[in-house]
Amino acid sequence: MNQTELITGCIRGDRQCQKALFQQYSGKLLAVCVRYTRHRMEAEDVLQDAFIKIFKNLEKFEGKGSFEGWMRRIVVNTALKNYNKSSFKKEKIGLQDYQEGSMDPDVIASLYQEELLKVIEALPNGYRIVFNLYVIEGFSHKEIAKQLEIQESTSRSQLVKARKMLQSKISQIMRIVA
Repeated sequence: MNQTELITGCIRGDRQCQKALFQQYSGKLLAVCVRYTRHRMEAEDVLQDAFIKIFKNLEKFEGKGSFEGWMRRIVVNTALKNYNKSSFKKEKIGLQDYQEGSMDPDVIASLYQEELLKVIEALPNGYRIVFNLYVIEGFSHKEIAKQLEIQESTSRSQLVKARKMLQSKISQIMRIVA
């Protein structure tokens, strides 16, 4: 069954098409959810909520652009809404004076993807969310500020701190590996 037939079947309410769509994309979309949540169970809840929205809004997909990209945007927005309603959102942040160090790109390239994801997951929540939105999803600081209901300067500050923390953790890993 091709993508168009799958989408059409889901719009008709065909349970087998819905199951096939979920099975085809749930792994990739769960990986997105994991980046925005604290625990795998929370990520699975966000994924479930996102798929409910996807199924309810399938008829709105116009076929322009990537279907996976369209779903990914719904997943990210669902994860952000989950984050915004969480009580741990209001982490204290502020820009500390420091010199941002540079890191050899070869060092970062030598890290395994899984190790890098673990390092990103270990960031404090606010840092991790801003880092993911800015670096991975490509949002601007203005868009992040609006989504998270924070100031643009807060978004910038959290990104700078996230990068500093990542550089420090990566350096520690590389010392252990070397």
